[in-house]
This record gives sequence, structure tokens and C-alpha cells, in this order.
Amino acid sequence: MTTKNQMRLLLLALLLAISQIRSADGGTAAEWRRRVIYQVLTDRFNSGSSSPCSDLSTYCGGTFKGIIAKLDYIQDLGANAIWISPIPVNTPDGYHGYWAMDITTINPHFGSKTDLLNLVSACHARGIWVMLDVVANHMGNQRYGDWTNFTFFKPFNDQSHYHPYCQIKDWDDQEQVEVCRLANLPDLDQSNSFVRSTLKTWVEEQVKTFQLDGIRIDTVPEVPKTFWYEYTQSSGTFNIGEVFNGDVTYVAGYQGPLEALLNYPMYFSLKDVFQNKQPMTEIHNTLQSESSAFKDVTVLGMFLDNHDNARFLHNQGDVVLLYNGLAYILFSQGIPIIYYGTEQGFNGGNDPANRESLWPHFYQNNQIYKFISNLTHFRNKLDDSFYSVAQVQRYVDNQFYAYSRGKVFVATTNIGSGQSITRQITYHPYSVGEVLENVMNPNEKVTVQSNGFAVYISNGMPKVYYPVNGVLKPRLTTAASHKRHPNTGSDVDICSNTGCIGIVSTISVVVAIAVLLVAVVVVIKHLKKPAGYILVG
Repeated sequence: MTTKNQMRLLLLALLLAISQIRSADGGTAAEWRRRVIYQVLTDRFNSGSSSPCSDLSTYCGGTFKGIIAKLDYIQDLGANAIWISPIPVNTPDGYHGYWAMDITTINPHFGSKTDLLNLVSACHARGIWVMLDVVANHMGNQRYGDWTNFTFFKPFNDQSHYHPYCQIKDWDDQEQVEVCRLANLPDLDQSNSFVRSTLKTWVEEQVKTFQLDGIRIDTVPEVPKTFWYEYTQSSGTFNIGEVFNGDVTYVAGYQGPLEALLNYPMYFSLKDVFQNKQPMTEIHNTLQSESSAFKDVTVLGMFLDNHDNARFLHNQGDVVLLYNGLAYILFSQGIPIIYYGTEQGFNGGNDPANRESLWPHFYQNNQIYKFISNLTHFRNKLDDSFYSVAQVQRYVDNQFYAYSRGKVFVATTNIGSGQSITRQITYHPYSVGEVLENVMNPNEKVTVQSNGFAVYISNGMPKVYYPVNGVLKPRLTTAASHKRHPNTGSDVDICSNTGCIGIVSTISVVVAIAVLLVAVVVVIKHLKKPAGYILVG
């Protein structure tokens, strides 16, 4: 055998081995539509303490290990993806992760690199995907008045890495938004070649190292769109960004540089409708605007609460209205996001009051928790076609909004608790004689007549109907019943008991080792080096 053929054989064996141990691919945008995301502030989710955090302005003690310990709680809620806080070392009191000081090191308050790897592995063993929050716009706080000292930042420790000092004062001036400071945080200059290349390399390395399934990008409008095209491509995974703005056209302009965006325009509309009881026709108007402005509305992030806004129940104490908002986002076009604590009825105001410690409130008998769990588990059992079908408006007036997606029919109202209304639905996707069942109360059924069917709203509660004979996937009851398919990224059943955790990855490693051994034998047996030949490396 010639040396050239020997080397080809060796290369083929090595490539085959590598293919057996390739890291998990991040999910595609289409696959993320199937997810229900649970947003976690790492520092506030689980510290292991039995007493709530008393000072929300600094670290409270939540860790990666704490998240691992409560994955049953997340999975039982019906979430199949988590969004965790930014991971770099932060300047003092940067418990949230958005004040980076050293992007090359993991925040020790959260845990170690091994801890994060273990978290991702534990999530993947359960079919839960992991989304990392990332920041490319700014670094952390400086000493007051010392605005030209960047020496303590790593690796961006030189003044040339930043835009000249100025504060954002006019949010209608896009240039100012992109080059000036947000909340006086040092604004990175992405036109600097070192900054640009380092940020792109960093995000690529995080996704590969930790086998992340997606990233959430902070402060998107504060950075030029040209950079985001390169950054998202470097990440090699699904990305969803924050454009904190209610203008549909403005927000939609960032879908292209990014795959997806948090649906802030709809967030403000849902706030108007369900918190402030404004006419529900506003939902219709926003949907109309978004359908023509966005490239793909089905991957927009749908949410009622997050870490940057006062919680729903702070502004509106009627939990029935929260139920209606949740029913809307869980089945509408888009990717639903549940902010930790919503399921426990948290009602904190503006930052940091809306960043409460979840511990010790892991109450799975909480009525909101059970409401969400019921609907998310039903959503997760729907046929794959559900996630790609259009949302069709079926009825709208000032107090009632109904839509369908496939065979799922959702009816919401903003009348609030203690109130009742009835609406006759004549425009629907069902056949005469078809029997529909209320997902939240299986004993409640309605038969479709020639003139449609009546939706009776009692005590202001929403309705989610589905045909009695509709197709549903079986609900998996074991924690380790899923594993990411190594090629498609989709979930596949691999076993029926918890003893099977990690079996796929274990088999892959065994196969890889076997193939590598074959490669070594090939080298030893067939590779005869000519005199003077030296193997390098």
C-alpha cells in the first residue's frame, strides 16, 4: 500500500470516529417552534436554601447545580427548554450576568465549567434544550467618573475597544443608540477588528464547548445590523434577540440579521388587553401589522413576564386574566416563554423586585403551576403539524378573542373573574357532529352543529378545545425518556426507565473508541515510514 493510500485510509478512519462523537447540534428555528421555554435567572432559581433571598440587589446564591436539582420541577411544568443567564465573570453585584468583566471565565457564583457541562448534559438527557443569554453590546460597570479606565476588563482592556464616552439620550437617533452607552455601561466598538473577531470567536466557542441549543441575544438595537449577521452566523445555532420596542416595523427590521426576536410589540398589546382591559381588537391589529412586517412570525418569542418589566400580577391582581394571557401565548404562533416565578404567582414590580428568589416556592400544587402544566403537556403531545400551521382568527370583539391552529381552538376574554359571557362560533375548522373537549376540563364537551358551537365563558376563564378523537402523542412519564437525535436534533425515545440516562452518548463513545482503535491498528500495520520521515504533532 502506498503512503498516500495509507494516509487516506487513516483520514477516513479518523473522520468516521469523529462523526461518532460529534457534539449535539443546536436546534433549527423550525424545531424551536416545538419548544416551551422556561426563563431562569440562574442566581434566583435555586440556592438550596429554605429561606428566600432578602437582598435582591446582589447575589442570592442560585447555581447551575441548583438548576440540575430542580429539573423535575421544570419538566413537570411542561417546559422542554430553559434560557439561562449570561455566564461570564461580572463586575460587583452583577448577579444577572449582564455586567461582564471577564468573558473568558465563568462566573464562580454560578458554578464551574464542569457544573455547566453537567447542567447541559442533564437537560439533554431529559429532552430539555438549553439557551444561553449572551451580551455583545457592552461590558460591566466602571468606577464612577473613571470612564477611560478599562484595564480591569478582559480581554477588552484598552480604550480603543470602546466607543467614545456618551450616553443614549435620544432613542429615535439610531446612530446614538448604537455608539453611546446604555445605563452608562462601556459600549464596545464592534468596528474594531479585535473586538469584532473576539466576540464572534467567543460565541462560537461557547456553543460548541457547552453543546448549546440556542442563544438569546441581549440589547440588539444597540449594535449595527451588519455585526449581527456575522455574529449569528458564527454562533452556528438558533438565535433570538431582544429589541425592547413596541414598534412593529422597527422590531421586524432585525429579523434577517437574527433568526428570531422577542415579540415585544405583542407583549405590549397583551399587556393592554389583559392587564388594562383595553379592547381585544388590539390583538387583531397587532397580528395584522406583524404578518406583513416580519419574515417569520412563527419563531417570535411570546411572553407575559420577564426580568425587565414589572410582573403581570403586579399590575393586574386578577389571576384569571393571567390565565387568559397564558392560554393565548401557549398556543399562538410563536415560541412561548414562561418567566420563572409566574407559575407561583409572583407579583414583583420593576427591577429588581421582579427578580425574586424562587426558593422555597417550588409548589407544584399551586393553581397557576397546574394550569400551565396542563396546557403545556397538552401542547407537547400535539402532532408535529400543529407547529407549522397558521393561526386563524375565529372571533373578535372588545371582550372576546378566539383563534384556532389546526384543530386546536383557543377562546380568551378580558372580562375578569366573576364574569360570564357566551359567543356563538360560526367560523371554525370542524365538521358538523364533531365533539370538542375542553382541555382544562375533560368533562366539558360541545358538539359542533350546522350553525357552529357556543363558547360559554364562566368566571372569566379561557377555553382550549380539541376534538375528542384528535390525534395526540403519548405523554412520556419518565425523566430520561428522550435523547437528542444526533443528526436531526429532534427528540427520540430511547428507553422507558431512568436507568437509560445517557445510553445513546455512551454507545457513541464506545463506537468512537472502537473506530479509533481500528485506526491505530491500521497505522501500526500498514504505515511504513521511509528513512528520515518524522511524524509531527
